[in-house]
Amino acid sequence: MANTRDLRRRIKSVKGTQQITKAMKMVAAAKLRRAQVRILRARPYADTLSRVLASLAERTEHTHPLLQQREVKRTWLVVVTSDKGLCGSFNHNMVRYAAKLVDSDRWPSVELVPIGKKAVDFFRKRDSTIAAAEPTVMSKVTAAEGRRIATSLIDAFSEGRADEIWIVYNRFLSLIRHETVLERVLPVEPPAATEAPLPNVDYIYEPDPATLLAELLPRHVEVQIQTALYDSSAAEHAARMTAMDAATKNANDMIDRLTLLYNRTRQAAITKELIEIVSGAQALEE
Repeated sequence: MANTRDLRRRIKSVKGTQQITKAMKMVAAAKLRRAQVRILRARPYADTLSRVLASLAERTEHTHPLLQQREVKRTWLVVVTSDKGLCGSFNHNMVRYAAKLVDSDRWPSVELVPIGKKAVDFFRKRDSTIAAAEPTVMSKVTAAEGRRIATSLIDAFSEGRADEIWIVYNRFLSLIRHETVLERVLPVEPPAATEAPLPNVDYIYEPDPATLLAELLPRHVEVQIQTALYDSSAAEHAARMTAMDAATKNANDMIDRLTLLYNRTRQAAITKELIEIVSGAQALEE
């Protein structure tokens, strides 16, 4: 059985850990509020752009290289995780799901584009084929990073280095819920039009439809990547906040158990000393 000195040391250590988890929970909550604002502002823009693209695609027969469907020989899979841990099973579930996709027969040949240090480290250890790596993007998600990644993916598709590009990420739904989403980025699949039938009329385009497609399609890819990064960032902070809250509660329970054990050990030591004193006194009297 541990002595009182060891128990005091353990209690002090757990209390220090509890202070760290409390601080991390508060930091995650502050970051979550900012990330939530970003994704709530980005989604209406993304939805509106999708509706405009769907309407334009339905009313025009013009084509664009980003719409080109070709035989799939090489597929790129973009995997979005976080740069840091201590967020529960957030990263583990994502890389496990991505690994299952790579090992399945869904695509003939898969090359990975891991975003986030956790994904980069995981797939490098598995000796997976990595087309490009972004280990530091998720430390501070900005619009410039999303635009840069989207441009590199468009270049890879246009140059024939990839016949299809997919992205898998965590979509933020609420503080305690997020879902894993797999979406195709390229070739662009025009979003489905609204359920209500469109009027049988055409628009006067200024500029022409081909120029509009050339502008809207790259922007659509950029918005899709940026929204995925914002979603994953918000889901990460929510997962870390939940994990740190659970860790703080577990530390409090451990402190209670250790304090109870400390009191019992201390009481047993006092009782033992009293028995020894009484026994010694009786021996002297005899």
